[in-house]
Amino acid sequence: MWLESTTGLDRDALHIYCALAIQLFLSLFFRRGLGSPWPWIAVFLVASINEYFDYQGVGDTEASILYFKAEAYHDMWNTMVVPTILMLIARYWPGWMIGRAEKTEASYVVET
Repeated sequence: MWLESTTGLDRDALHIYCALAIQLFLSLFFRRGLGSPWPWIAVFLVASINEYFDYQGVGDTEASILYFKAEAYHDMWNTMVVPTILMLIARYWPGWMIGRAEKTEASYVVET
């Protein structure tokens, strides 16, 4: 709540930005590429721990537990979508990350 009020961002945006920051930081810190699953796994673990702490504040009623589950799925989705996309692109289509264009026949034509 403190971070929300300080930054002016809502929880969904904070989940996305924090996940991206964790993935990039750990990728640099451990000298792993974004295509490595380890930074992604770390983001998943941090998000899971965050949801566990959120669960500690849930009441005992069935309605509050159902509400928590819906929010937890929503939070995990928001948190993991960008790191997953980055990992898949870096792993399977790394040319997209460095801007390397494929050579075409037109690029080999020499003007005289």
